[in-house]
Amino acid sequence: MVSLFQILMLILDIVWFFIIAHVIMSWLINFQVLNLHQQLVGQIWYGLNRILEPLYAPVRRFMPNMGGIDLAPLVVLVAVYALRIVLVNNVSAFY
Repeated sequence: MVSLFQILMLILDIVWFFIIAHVIMSWLINFQVLNLHQQLVGQIWYGLNRILEPLYAPVRRFMPNMGGIDLAPLVVLVAVYALRIVLVNNVSAFY
């Protein structure tokens, strides 16, 4: 059961990394530091969008329109961190 706990924590760490990478890439693209017409940048960007959109879409449905500011990644990051806290506080259930 400890291995199940470690696998869940690893998955949450990977999701955390993908969200942070997506947010940083979106800033760099919006400030024209990165160009989506470059093949590698475009593939990474569209890959991250395809991975993270199923997490963002339900959050965007209930969030109000903020006029171009997308707070869905922040809400998902908070949810991932809260899930990590719940798992760590209940680690005894995995033994």
